[in-house]
Amino acid sequence: MDWISADFFTALFAIIVINVVLSGDNAIVIALAARKLPKPLRSRAIIGGTAAAIALRVAATLFVVWLLGLPGLHLAGGVMLVWIAYQLVASDESSDAYAEPSTRATSGIWSAIRTIIVADAVMSLDNMLGVAGAAEGNFVLVVLGLLISIPIMVLGSNVILRLVDRYSFVIYLGAAVLAWTAAKMLIDEPWLEDVVTSGGWVPGAIQALVVAGVLLAGFLQNRSSAQGEKGASGT
Repeated sequence: MDWISADFFTALFAIIVINVVLSGDNAIVIALAARKLPKPLRSRAIIGGTAAAIALRVAATLFVVWLLGLPGLHLAGGVMLVWIAYQLVASDESSDAYAEPSTRATSGIWSAIRTIIVADAVMSLDNMLGVAGAAEGNFVLVVLGLLISIPIMVLGSNVILRLVDRYSFVIYLGAAVLAWTAAKMLIDEPWLEDVVTSGGWVPGAIQALVVAGVLLAGFLQNRSSAQGEKGASGT
């Protein structure tokens, strides 16, 4: 494929569109992972986590067909994403309440970056498959398309962060989206095909159960943390 041909730019445009359309949930997890950091540190976590995640995605895209052929991959990714969704919606501020501010800031940044990288890798299977197909083996297209998508993801994350700061319920909406994505991965797992196809209501039930479970667990954890803080302040 010629670098200055119409086919090249058509494929590049397709890759950019794929990343923008399919990276909505990635922007959500980036925003939720950074929301617990002080505002001056959020941009560093978002940019660092996004850049690292994109770099790993470039490498993983080259092996996407082989990766998606591994049995149990969707199952493992779905379970991991359920846990990430819960961790992002549940409050953990009490766990480091007595740590030094500098220690909390440093550990918070690296924790956010680590969460962004892991979640992006888990959720980007659809992105990788679409990009690999559009690129038709052209590594330059893969790299260019993903690099161009970085500022788009960073901008989307910052917009979501502003909404989270203003409306706390957005946290639960974001977690619901991640849980829904996790449930879709579980449904797509070949090992669970017999269960999923046993009835037309099963896929919807799995998705509803996963989303409700994550939101309920996060809500109960947040309420427990709030009650613990009130009890501690009362004593």
